[in-house]
Amino acid sequence: MPLEIAVFPARSDNFGYLVRDVASGRVASIDAPDAGAIIAELEKRGWVLTDLLITHHHADHTDGIGPLKAAYGAHAIGPKGDAGKIEGLDTLVDGGDAVMLGETRFAVIGVPGHTLGHIAFHAPADKVLFSADALFSLGVGRMFEGDYETMWAGLKRLKALDPQTLVYCGHEYTLANARFALSIDPDNPSLKARADEARRQIDRGEATIPARLADELAANPFLRADDLGMARRMGLEGAPASQVFGALRKAKDSF
Repeated sequence: MPLEIAVFPARSDNFGYLVRDVASGRVASIDAPDAGAIIAELEKRGWVLTDLLITHHHADHTDGIGPLKAAYGAHAIGPKGDAGKIEGLDTLVDGGDAVMLGETRFAVIGVPGHTLGHIAFHAPADKVLFSADALFSLGVGRMFEGDYETMWAGLKRLKALDPQTLVYCGHEYTLANARFALSIDPDNPSLKARADEARRQIDRGEATIPARLADELAANPFLRADDLGMARRMGLEGAPASQVFGALRKAKDSF
């Protein structure tokens, strides 16, 4: 049976996500950015939180863990690589592991770079990916830990997923990401179409996610670091994709 997914705003620009396994009724929050927003959404839907699936150690993804565990007794699952920086985790997982939410299986994918232990949760049967700050609509997270080669390796794992996968990321950054992407890749028709769609969505008061992975593969410059044309635009023709990716990330940092 499918997942039900609730998307709602949290903090200033975070997305909050609740996922409900229809067969069992178990409900997980993907990350815990804001306990108040999460509790309000649970009460609105009449759902009871059973699990927390945490992607990385930053406070805007973990601040709600303590209050939510206190309120619901929820079981917190999170990244082994970031465990020393996250209070309240009950189970530690790493890339290659799996997490069950009732009958829904989430594959854990290692995506280090934004933090060393950053993980993503992928439900293959439902074709959904919760990428948090590793992959955004039209962008990627800032690299705070690790190196560009390692971060690119994690993104390649996401690139290999079913192109019809729907990507749910951690923040509403699409329009800002689009401005940078268009400065790098101004003649890309897929990027232009996605940027225009995002503007219309924002104007209608809608979220710009989920994004379809196939669209990201065509439009997101960071996922195209292995494209010869992108290497040429960055002045790095013949360079390894990880070097092109690093140049893109540095350019975005100073954009």
